[in-house]
Amino acid sequence: MKRKIASLLVGCMMLGMAACGSQAASSDKAPEDKVYAVEAGSAGEAAAKDKGYQYNSVSSQADALMEVASGTSDAAIIDLLMAGAMIGEGTSYPDLIHTDELTTEEYGAGCRKGSDLASYINEVLADTYADGTMKEIAEKYGVQESLVEQKDAKYEAAASDSDVSYIQDKGTLIVGITDFEPMDYKDASGEWIGFDADMARLVAEKLGVEIQFVEIDWDTKSMELDSKNIDVVWNGMTLTDEVTSAMECTNAYCNNAQVVVEPQK
Repeated sequence: MKRKIASLLVGCMMLGMAACGSQAASSDKAPEDKVYAVEAGSAGEAAAKDKGYQYNSVSSQADALMEVASGTSDAAIIDLLMAGAMIGEGTSYPDLIHTDELTTEEYGAGCRKGSDLASYINEVLADTYADGTMKEIAEKYGVQESLVEQKDAKYEAAASDSDVSYIQDKGTLIVGITDFEPMDYKDASGEWIGFDADMARLVAEKLGVEIQFVEIDWDTKSMELDSKNIDVVWNGMTLTDEVTSAMECTNAYCNNAQVVVEPQK
């Protein structure tokens, strides 16, 4: 699995749309005639809108794959990192393949607008990149080829209304997620694992608090933050203009792309 994701990242991201598309047999339908399953509020949905594609919005990228497998939708638009973990030989969907790469993008975590938690996370990202911890975690989940180099960063505490102090006072860092392998997903015992989950645990440890993972509706993630139901969105979130205008975002830590997934012909 790790080798599969790494090879997908190297091959697809470096060779681009033309090379990725050549790996798959073409569908009988033209792209504009297909119906694509996309996660509501996701970069995949944004890509479908930008291309003028017909699409069905579903609650998660996993549901988008189920739509394609069941024949309800012709194709799905999901993250390349998830495609590497979920489709192809030896996965949950061995008969699905990814074809076109529609976008290139970067992942970051999102906090409440003006929150000093983003600065705190940036320091952890920088420190763990420098000492090799981030790479070790990335290798565990097969995403090491997607890591973005982290520059030195130092936490700058807010002069007032500090989110970091608020989290430390309540003793829990609440992380908003969806089920998204290999970033956040459950192991056989029901514990949340994944690259993002493990990185979030490091932040909680440094803060000296417990961690709690809460599954959210991705389309309402900003509202979940603003209402303080969660403290951070950390789930392979693409740093779009919409996201960065609504949240205080961390530095980018992973490269990604939106790819089309469809049945192998």
